[in-house]
Amino acid sequence: MERKIPGKVVISPKVLKTIVKLTALSHPEVIAMALPGPFRLHIPEGGVGVKVQDDKVWVSLHIIASAEANMYKLGLELQNEVARAIQNITGMEVAEVNVRIEGVRKKP
Repeated sequence: MERKIPGKVVISPKVLKTIVKLTALSHPEVIAMALPGPFRLHIPEGGVGVKVQDDKVWVSLHIIASAEANMYKLGLELQNEVARAIQNITGMEVAEVNVRIEGVRKKP
């Protein structure tokens, strides 16, 4: 049995964003992360927004998808993969994963 040691473990939102980004980019139908610009002010830096409250994580993911992808299926797969990655790597509960497909491109 593990003994509970007093103290706190804090996982930086930057680390969570990296986990989300790497998980999304590992999907074959994700071409790139969407980036903010003059007409895309709603997109967070790096295409990933993370909010942590009470040891729960909320994720906002903005991507550029392959033009050949089934967009709905891709979104569902990313929700599951991102949630699983955060839970497995950090042990934190994922409250929500929102996937927004901001554009499409042909695979290089």
